[in-house]
Amino acid sequence: MSMWERGDAYEPYVGRWSRFVAREFVGWLDVSPGQSWLDVGCGTGALCAAILELAEPTSLIGVDASDDYAAYARERTTDARVEFRLGDALGLPFSEASFDLSVSGLVLNFLPDPRRGLAEMARVTQPEGIVAVYVWDYAGGMQMLRCFFDAAAALDPAASELDEGRRFPICRPDALEQLFTDGGLTDIEVRAIEVPTVFADFDDFWSPFLGGQGPAPSYVTSLSEDQRTALRERLRETLPTQSDGSIHLIARAWAARGQRT
Repeated sequence: MSMWERGDAYEPYVGRWSRFVAREFVGWLDVSPGQSWLDVGCGTGALCAAILELAEPTSLIGVDASDDYAAYARERTTDARVEFRLGDALGLPFSEASFDLSVSGLVLNFLPDPRRGLAEMARVTQPEGIVAVYVWDYAGGMQMLRCFFDAAAALDPAASELDEGRRFPICRPDALEQLFTDGGLTDIEVRAIEVPTVFADFDDFWSPFLGGQGPAPSYVTSLSEDQRTALRERLRETLPTQSDGSIHLIARAWAARGQRT
């Protein structure tokens, strides 16, 4: 099974937080109504939902490589303006200049060739159209994952090899801007988007890591019962827990936009 395949497990893990970021991202783009949109790597439909609610598109196509994700999004979105399809981000099934905007949320860093993925987004966007993405700030600002990998590495140094903060260098503002520059885009802007991530209690934080969706949960499922217990208790001790048991963190994403020439 692919690391990113089950919508029901993804939503309680990071999907619920990505929906807040998606709304901020669409608001930042601030495009006029009546545009045609493409969402590359649409996942469970968080960004598509924000586009439909806030941007008044004439049409919207969400593309994802996972049939389960596309089905999950399709079942929960009945708006006639949107269509969900299976597709490869490195070879989008659309002709050149098919959309006014091409966007992607929390996907670019997971592609085996991010440059090619960005080039494909630009290819299918009309001249002077917008290409825009956002990715988690794994190095520090996506605190739920920073806390997780710090605790995991303290118990098992090998866990550092899975740390997305180390593995995804484009998830930093300078690297993201350079990627857009190298891709031939102009009028490039990069900004941080921060949203609160408030967990009701420790179980609300820990349980989603048992779902197997993404590098951190996949690591948890690979552990023995004793190792898993040790990691759970390490996190319980080190997380900033409030007097009522809640855990207040933030999630930061880096967003970038540019114009196709």
